[in-house]
Amino acid sequence: MPKKPVDRGPFISTVRFQWDRVENPNGYPYNIPAVKALEGFTFHERVTFFVGENGSGKSTLVEALAVAYGFNAEGGSKNFNFSTAHSHSDLDDVIQIGKYPKKPEDGYFLRAESFFNVATEVDRPGLVYGERSLHERSHGESFFDLFLYRFFGPGLYILDEPEAALSPRKQLEFLGRLHHLVENGSQFVIATHSPMLMAYPESKVMWLDEDGMQEMAYEATEHYCLTRAFLHNPKKYLDILLEEPKQTVTRNLGGTGPRRL
Repeated sequence: MPKKPVDRGPFISTVRFQWDRVENPNGYPYNIPAVKALEGFTFHERVTFFVGENGSGKSTLVEALAVAYGFNAEGGSKNFNFSTAHSHSDLDDVIQIGKYPKKPEDGYFLRAESFFNVATEVDRPGLVYGERSLHERSHGESFFDLFLYRFFGPGLYILDEPEAALSPRKQLEFLGRLHHLVENGSQFVIATHSPMLMAYPESKVMWLDEDGMQEMAYEATEHYCLTRAFLHNPKKYLDILLEEPKQTVTRNLGGTGPRRL
């Protein structure tokens, strides 16, 4: 018999929020402005980035998407079912994900803050991503081994701050790996602070702030603008940060929000 063709992405299309199922709309996480304002959104067929300041709700949203899709709350594939602490919200209970008929051959949820727990679970049956235990690698090396040896596609990969342990060089190498997987039919949803990662061209950048969530051009994000400005003139920013009172720093850095288009 001829070999069955591999299903290729995209695998998820939309998200809708069923607010009628929320018992306390003023409680966490429904009181986060970006979450509170959401009715739904459409994923990019290749890569969707969620970007915003700390506390904007991007990690909360990505974790809820992962759990709603069937991944373990602390990370891993759908085969992982361990729990060391209940640290995620119940936002997944009100999320409805629109799915394409095609199903991914692979999938993984990376939650940077609980990756140590995932690495421990990988060790239990003696699995190895690469040449040795993830615990025998540096934090950054273990992250990259996961991307290199465990993500084989075509799959759905939901990543919360994958750059957390990566050097700038490794972030660039990750982009190369991401592109290889995308070209082979994978789809990514990524929460990130990295202006390097969000530069990937076949993508949609969703900005979260106190006004809600909106699609935004990469060059208009605060992450890009502030990084570019700092690298262009670090002395200016260091003079402000090291010499002026704390309450004036934010104002003199040129504003706190992204540049609107």
